[in-house]
Amino acid sequence: MSDRTNQWRASVFSLAGVVSLLGGCVTSGGGALPDVPASLKVPASQTVSRWVRASGVQIYDCKPGKDDPAQFAWVFRAPEAELRDRAGKPIGKHYAGPTWEANDGSRVVGEAVARDSGPDATAIPWLLLRVASVTGDGIFSRTQSIQRLHTAGGKAPADGCGQAQNGQETRVAYTADYVFYVDRR
Repeated sequence: MSDRTNQWRASVFSLAGVVSLLGGCVTSGGGALPDVPASLKVPASQTVSRWVRASGVQIYDCKPGKDDPAQFAWVFRAPEAELRDRAGKPIGKHYAGPTWEANDGSRVVGEAVARDSGPDATAIPWLLLRVASVTGDGIFSRTQSIQRLHTAGGKAPADGCGQAQNGQETRVAYTADYVFYVDRR
């Protein structure tokens, strides 16, 4: 057997394995069900509508403490990230609110209802958010819940914020998956 035949067979078996794995993850609603802690599960009446990858920064400001103005800390201001679909195509952006805005003009604002530290102690927590408002007609217009999962990075620096840095900004790179849910029809 030639090396070319062996490479072809390996590619076919590898592709078959990926297809098999992906096929096992798809729900009847066409979306993948993520494995999440019980506190972050959405109501059974909802199904996955979209699973996107965010890549960007979490923005923090150095500010005096509310209880002790002599103590300074990095205080979260907002995210700033690009959203891409599972194929890597840009579909929108994520920013303060927290807001997710699709390129089609649909926009959803969420409010956190639960959090979990997630498996990576150096990353921002995983979240469950409920929708506070929806604008426009498009891919996000029917969204009811959002999960932030599989986070990497994004945590505020542990040091470097003092009176000398008061008012300064820092941007910490992060990535996360956002899973959007709609009511089953």
